[in-house]
Amino acid sequence: MVISSARKAANGLMSAKSRIVVLKSLGLTLLLFFGLWFVLDGLFTTYLVPFIEGWSWLVAILVWVLGAGVFVAAGFLLAPVTALFAGLFLDEVAEHVERVRYPDDPPGKALPIGPSLLLASKFGLLVIAANLLALMLVWFAGFGVIIFFLLNGYLLGREYFQFAAQRFRSEQEAAAMRKKYSLEVFLAGLIIAAFMSVPILNLFTPVYASALMVHLHKALSLKAA
Repeated sequence: MVISSARKAANGLMSAKSRIVVLKSLGLTLLLFFGLWFVLDGLFTTYLVPFIEGWSWLVAILVWVLGAGVFVAAGFLLAPVTALFAGLFLDEVAEHVERVRYPDDPPGKALPIGPSLLLASKFGLLVIAANLLALMLVWFAGFGVIIFFLLNGYLLGREYFQFAAQRFRSEQEAAAMRKKYSLEVFLAGLIIAAFMSVPILNLFTPVYASALMVHLHKALSLKAA
């Protein structure tokens, strides 16, 4: 059931709708990064350079450090920040999957704007927090890879399934279903975590994860019927 749902989600990954959502999310992410760069550069030029302008070598070092820091941070945060923005468009992905793959079933109901924004924020922040924790454990404990998969598997499985289920159920009913099928949801979350660990491909994580959980929710709903 989980493998079948993952396969169905992969088959639809390069659809026009998926590409559009990823491009919109990536565009917003790049705009955010460029905006942060200009803000940091302006603050550096305005408030710091006047005090050290006589030390050209120090200015050069600080400029290099600032640029390198922004580049490294952008590389680390690109996927999770893209996931945060993609959370704004997940209902589009879910609606597309439901319409194309389950045309005879009643369509799900998009979340209101408030819960949708909250969910998008949770997606991005959870991924960032999980990756920061895994990064720290790599340095201090040596088993960050295992923690990465287990923690992300749990968090991503939990949140994305909750999203897919709430299109058809109340928040309480969706949570009860998630707990009832916690093993299936966790295994699906592990697949999402593995998908997210692949560079470049991880930009499609929100699209893939939401589609996977739409398929899984449909399969579990039939099982429970």
